[in-house]
Amino acid sequence: MKNLFKYSDDNKRYHTLDYFYKHKFNSKVFKVSLNAGFNCPNRDGKVGTKGCIYCSSLKSGDYAGDINDDLLKQFETIKNIMSRKWPTGKYIGYFQAGTNTYAPLNILKEKYELILKQDNLVGLSIATRPDAITDECLEYLKELNERTYLTVELGLQTIHEKTSILINRCHTLKCFEDMVKKLRNYNINVVVHIINGLPYETKEMMIDTIKYLNTLDIQGIKIHMLHILKNTELAYLYEKEKFHVLSKEEYVDIVCNQLEHLRPEIVINRITGDPKEDDLIEPKWLVKKFGVLNEIDKEMVKRDIYQGDKIK
Repeated sequence: MKNLFKYSDDNKRYHTLDYFYKHKFNSKVFKVSLNAGFNCPNRDGKVGTKGCIYCSSLKSGDYAGDINDDLLKQFETIKNIMSRKWPTGKYIGYFQAGTNTYAPLNILKEKYELILKQDNLVGLSIATRPDAITDECLEYLKELNERTYLTVELGLQTIHEKTSILINRCHTLKCFEDMVKKLRNYNINVVVHIINGLPYETKEMMIDTIKYLNTLDIQGIKIHMLHILKNTELAYLYEKEKFHVLSKEEYVDIVCNQLEHLRPEIVINRITGDPKEDDLIEPKWLVKKFGVLNEIDKEMVKRDIYQGDKIK
């Protein structure tokens, strides 16, 4: 029997974000997801007009604050809900919806600095695209990183060019890799988003994406299951081609294999999707998030594996 996983206080066999936050901040920490009204270069015509084919009208901000509320009201509303469960918790302001570095620097500063002033805030997490961080913005992020705990989240989804074209990602793998290096040169933490179950990708292709990421200097990863939402380009493609959607068993199997190829110190920020049931076409099993998490835990125990086991 193996010893308890190095980055766990319980039965988890991978490096959870909850564990990371508790040990870094000596407190429960939760993210306050915000919609600051940022657009996306893949929607406004700079690099594309329709966005990535899986993206909803809320620009991946389905659980962010209400766009009709100003940022402070969004922050207070979500914080108050979460503080009922964790009254002594601390917060990270999570700029989630849209491309959150895609604006003039003065606008970015106005929005970021406003949230930084909030009580018990320990950091910012900024979701963006690797092609939407200017050199001027990068310098500001460097300065922010010296004042607070900063994480920049980059959407990669896949390393495979054919899939990238199909999903209309509209940035290259080299663009992504170059931005990771730039951010790490400034010691800024990088979290990468990937999606399992993209149309026509095999299990081996999904594992290859993880193997590639394990060679980079990244600090965290978000693993999503592809979900097909109503009124998206992906929904129209699915209606036309009926491509294979992973079963829960297939997804659990792939994630367990992926975790074995990731360095143990890489923090697993997310390990499944979390779609709203009313908007979901497929897969229906994804709405039971904790059931998926439990199945991953059980499968890792069954196989007696841990994050990083297959790294030589």
